[in-house]
This record gives sequence, C-alpha cells and structure tokens, in this order.
Amino acid sequence: MHASNHLGHLPVWSAAALLAAAVTVSAHADNGVQTTEMLTPQASLAPAGMAFREGVVAVANPYGAEAGAKILEQGGNAIDAAVAITYALNVVEPQSAGVGGGGFMMIYLAATHETFFIDTREKAPAGATPDMFVGVPNATLQGVAVGVPGMVRGTALALERYGNLNLSDVIQPAIKLADEGFAATPRYTAVSCSNGGRSTNSPEAAAYFCPGGQPAPVGSLVQNKPLAQTFRLIAANGPDCFYKLIPAKGCDIAKGIVEGQKFNRPQAPNGKGGTMTYADLENYQAIVRAPVVGTYRGYLIKSVAPPTSGGLTIIQMLKMLERFPLGDASQGYGFGSLKTTNVMTDAMRVAFADRSIWMGDPDFVAVPAKGLLNATYVGERSALIVPGARINPNPTPGDPRPYETAGLSTGTRLAVAEPVTGPGETTTHYAVVDKWGNIVTYTNTIESSHGIGVFAGYKNDDGTFHNFGFLLNNELTDFNTAPSINPYTGSPGYNDVQPNKRPRSSMSPTMIFTPEGEPLVAYGSPGGATIINSVLNVTLNLIDHKMTLQDAINAPRLSITSTASAISMEPGFPQSTIDGLRTLGYPVSITTPGGEIGSVQAVLVDPVTAYQYGAADSRREGTVIGLPRSADLNGDAVADCKDLAIAKASFGKRLGQPGFDPRADVDHNGVVDIKDWTFTKQIVPVPSC
Repeated sequence: MHASNHLGHLPVWSAAALLAAAVTVSAHADNGVQTTEMLTPQASLAPAGMAFREGVVAVANPYGAEAGAKILEQGGNAIDAAVAITYALNVVEPQSAGVGGGGFMMIYLAATHETFFIDTREKAPAGATPDMFVGVPNATLQGVAVGVPGMVRGTALALERYGNLNLSDVIQPAIKLADEGFAATPRYTAVSCSNGGRSTNSPEAAAYFCPGGQPAPVGSLVQNKPLAQTFRLIAANGPDCFYKLIPAKGCDIAKGIVEGQKFNRPQAPNGKGGTMTYADLENYQAIVRAPVVGTYRGYLIKSVAPPTSGGLTIIQMLKMLERFPLGDASQGYGFGSLKTTNVMTDAMRVAFADRSIWMGDPDFVAVPAKGLLNATYVGERSALIVPGARINPNPTPGDPRPYETAGLSTGTRLAVAEPVTGPGETTTHYAVVDKWGNIVTYTNTIESSHGIGVFAGYKNDDGTFHNFGFLLNNELTDFNTAPSINPYTGSPGYNDVQPNKRPRSSMSPTMIFTPEGEPLVAYGSPGGATIINSVLNVTLNLIDHKMTLQDAINAPRLSITSTASAISMEPGFPQSTIDGLRTLGYPVSITTPGGEIGSVQAVLVDPVTAYQYGAADSRREGTVIGLPRSADLNGDAVADCKDLAIAKASFGKRLGQPGFDPRADVDHNGVVDIKDWTFTKQIVPVPSC
C-alpha cells in the first residue's frame, strides 16, 4: 500500500484530536494568556481509512517498506523490522543513510512500557582537534569530516537485546536488493547526479552514481554487489567484522573505512584527510539513553535527548507556544493564519538561539536540559514572543543554568561570535509498529547528500579499488567548524570538536503518549536542522489543528533554523499570511520542487481499538504497508471492482514505464506481476466484476 491511498481518516480523538482536549481561552488571548481544561475523551469513531492489527511500517522508500513488512510477516518485531529497513535503505537510498553513518533509534516496548533510545551517533576520532576544519575548503567533501560510524554496532545491540530474530535473518532483504538489484526510483535518479557534485567527488562514486555524466534512468536495474558482499560478511560474522580487522575471517571492512577517510580531495588544493584509526573503530560503542520528556496540552511528548538537540528544542518550542490558543480560528489562530505563523516563527528563533550554545554531547558538557525546560525559564523566553510583532533585534541565547542548579545566578553574556556548523540536508526516517504493540521511530543518516562522496575501500596491490559499496559520512561538520566560546561560561563551545565526542545533531524521532502513558503516534523526519521544525509543524497540526495523521503530514510547513528572520515556507499558505509576515519584517521565501521541508513518516495506535495506522510523506517516496496486506488499492476502505481494474490496467508494467500504477504493486518489487494480480483477485469478488 502507498501513502497516497491507504492512510485515510483516523479516529476522531486518537489521531486528529488525539484525546480531544477542550480549550477554554480567556478574553486576553491576543496577549498570549490562556487557560486549558482537559475534558473526558469522546468515543472513538470508525475510521474511513485502512486499519491494521498485525503491524504497520511507514518508510520514505517503497523497497525499504517492503523489507520491513517482510520481516514482520516472518515473525519479527518492530525492532527487527526497523533494522531490516535500515540495511535496505543503504541499498536504495545510499545518498541519505547507511552503514557508513549513524542515527537515533527510539523504542517503546509494550510488555514493559519502557521508552528509550539507542544512540548510534558517529564520534570524532581520537586525533580530532577543535581547529581541524579551519582553512579547509569544502570540508564536508573531505576525509576530515568522517566520523566513526555507529549504525552497525547500534542495530546489532538493538537486535541482541530487544529483537526476535538475529542479524543474519533481518539483513537478508538488503542482501537480495543489493545483489539482484532494484528498479531506480524517481528520487534515486533525481539526486544521483544533481547534488552539487557530492556524488562525483571521487572516481568510484562518480562511476557508480553518475556514469558518463548521466544517472540511472527511472526503472532501470541498479545493483551494488560490493555492498551485498559487505552485508554477507556482517551477517556471517556480526558487527565485529565491521569494526575490527580480522583477516582470518575475511573481515577487512575496517581497512576500507580507515583508508577511505584519508581522502583529501586531490582535485582541489589544501585538502585534508581524517585521522581515524583501527582503535577508533574498535572502541566505538552505542549507548542506550533515556528520552527527554515533556507535556503539551496534556499529552506526554517523548523525544531523543542530547547529543541530539532535537527533543529539547521541540519541547521548548511547544512549551513556549502553549500559552497561545493555536487552533482557534475565531481568535485568528487557525492553521496558516498570520498570528499562528508569527508566533511559531519566533518560537523557532528563540529556541534555536538557546540550541546554538547549550546543546552538545552530554558525555563531554553539562547540557542544562532541566533548566531549558523549566517553567519559569520557558515563560521568560516565551514572553519575547508578541503576536503582531517580530522579535527585533534577533533573539540571543538565554541562561538556563540558574533553573538547572539552585543558587546559581544568571551569568553576564560575553560578546562573542555565534558558533557555525556545517550543512546537513538529507537523512531518512521511518516508523514501525508490530502486532504486539512495540514501536520504533528511527532517524538515520550519513549527513549531507552522499556523505563525502567516497566509498569505503582501499587500493589492492594491482592498483584496483577494493570497494565495500557504502558511502562514508561527513557527520563531523555538525560540530562547530571553528573553535568558539560559550558566551555565558567563557569555556569552549559546547559543540566544539573534541576527541571521541559526538557532534550535536538535529535528529528528532518523537512519540506522543496519552496522559496515562499509552502510545499514540511515533514519527520523525529528515532534513538537517529543519528536522526539528518539521516535527513541530506536525505536532501542532495533530494536537492544535486536529488534523488526521495524513493531513498533518501533507499540510505545508514553515521553518526557520537560526535567530535571523528569514522564513522558508512551502507552497499552500494563504497569500495574506505571506504578505502579513513580510509587513512584520520577515523575509519570506517559498520553496520550489526539491526544496521541500522534511519528509515525515509516522505510525499511530488507537488506544481504544488497538487498531494501527500509518502515514507517509509524498515529499519523497513515502510508503506505508499495513498487515495483513490488503487489496484495497484505491484506499476507499473496500476491496472491490475498482481495485481490480487498477491491477488489471497496470499488469505487466514496471516502475518508470507508462501505465505503471504503484498502487497495484502490492509487494513493492517494482513490477505489477502475477503475484500482485493473484493477491488482488483472491480478495476482490471477481465474479461480480
């Protein structure tokens, strides 16, 4: 099933209104004064869209979704399926994520009601220094940007502790995809050559992604046999085969990583390779961490904690906005209105000011998480937001430390330059729920498109390249790219480079729970720093604007990722809102195709009926598969002759060919074949057609 067809309308209070909190607003709402009262939830209504009982996957790519669904059908749980998706996406979305990178896997275990996340964020090598990017041109394309990858170690940890299956089982769909190939999707083709030269940064990457200056045509077969062999080594020998040089077992992947990150971009002057050693790889460990937890209009919000800035920043913005009657169109706070976009924008600006200096790796710096979410501190920061005005001059970071540690007074802010980090515009996200109620929401990345544009590998004695088929990340440019000073403490910047430190991230896998702690929605997004704002937009759409899950994802988004005033808005906002924002002094730019804000994938569980739903984002190739599979191809909640007609019209067609309808490709293998036709006919009452 595909995102555009099977994600319909969800139960009134479990999805759109969630718990149907009624809001009573005082007469002074324009000044941001509001009181709220939680009412008893209404009875759940029957949904108009597809509901499932045996699991749902929502992924930014159809092949990744199919890999996860197959593992669920084989008895795997949500953790198993998420790991299968992770490896499969390395094959079909190599520009976004893979074993050469890392991310954050947030897990809810139904049996114990535990929520936690596995931190697989990359680390700086032991030889890293605060000034290692200074004077390096295009640092994001150099080996110096490569962090010690964490995905393989972290996913193995997840399976060992929480999975039903072993690594060898869940990696099989990815091995098959890499070995036998897949039909190039439109997004794969679109970004293979057009990415600012990232995919052509090295000869081997250029030959694979953009041979002869042309990408693989949509629908053409794409294989990656070196990656298939890499996966076979990991499947047979476990994660140590990735992180350790073990010649007796044929495990030389570590050599490919160490040699690959020495890349110094010889086509340009002043290049700089990395300092990663075998010891750096051997010493990498994933970490299980507790989430950051907050509330918004009665709902529990759980998200990932540092070293990512995502959860803290999202919850801080939500708390700053909670005093405004968002969703009340009668007071001017409907979706997309001037007041709503005005206060959202300035909440982003204030939160990103604090993010810029107070968030980093908690194993190295004392992140004042408690102070940043303290009610008094949040109230002070929220008071900067005035409907009908733009914060001017730009907001500066506050000092949350007195609210973190009793008796500490507010410091004097020094006049220092703001820290600067590198870009990070790609990444991928997926969400899974299984038949037992376990949930995973996982953001995974190699940072910029195609990482540094270099495959892990090394030169053989005969001069040929031993290619391992996966790209190396450029995650370390998420650090401050030059040494900085915290303006309140006078100490080095919280996100400055240090040996073995994890760079600050924006990844934000998030879950919404009922006040009683029952899970409702799990979601997240790719998109660099815009990840944070994509998750905020969708959260407000669900809770305040009472949209269905799919509508909340489809709605246009706005984003601002600094303290400056320039707003990025997707098409679809009223022109009156855009004009009003410009009148208030905000420069507004409207995104064009390819510049969309985020790509949110989500799953939802109705706590009353236990039905499961999925929603995916058409900004990429979002795909939802629910189990058991359905022949309702057009999403009207009934399998009938209309669905059979869709299957018949598309029979024999492949992805990229005229007449191919992805709705008829039930098993998402890129072709509508006899398996899809037989499945549809088994469910649709054929004689009546």
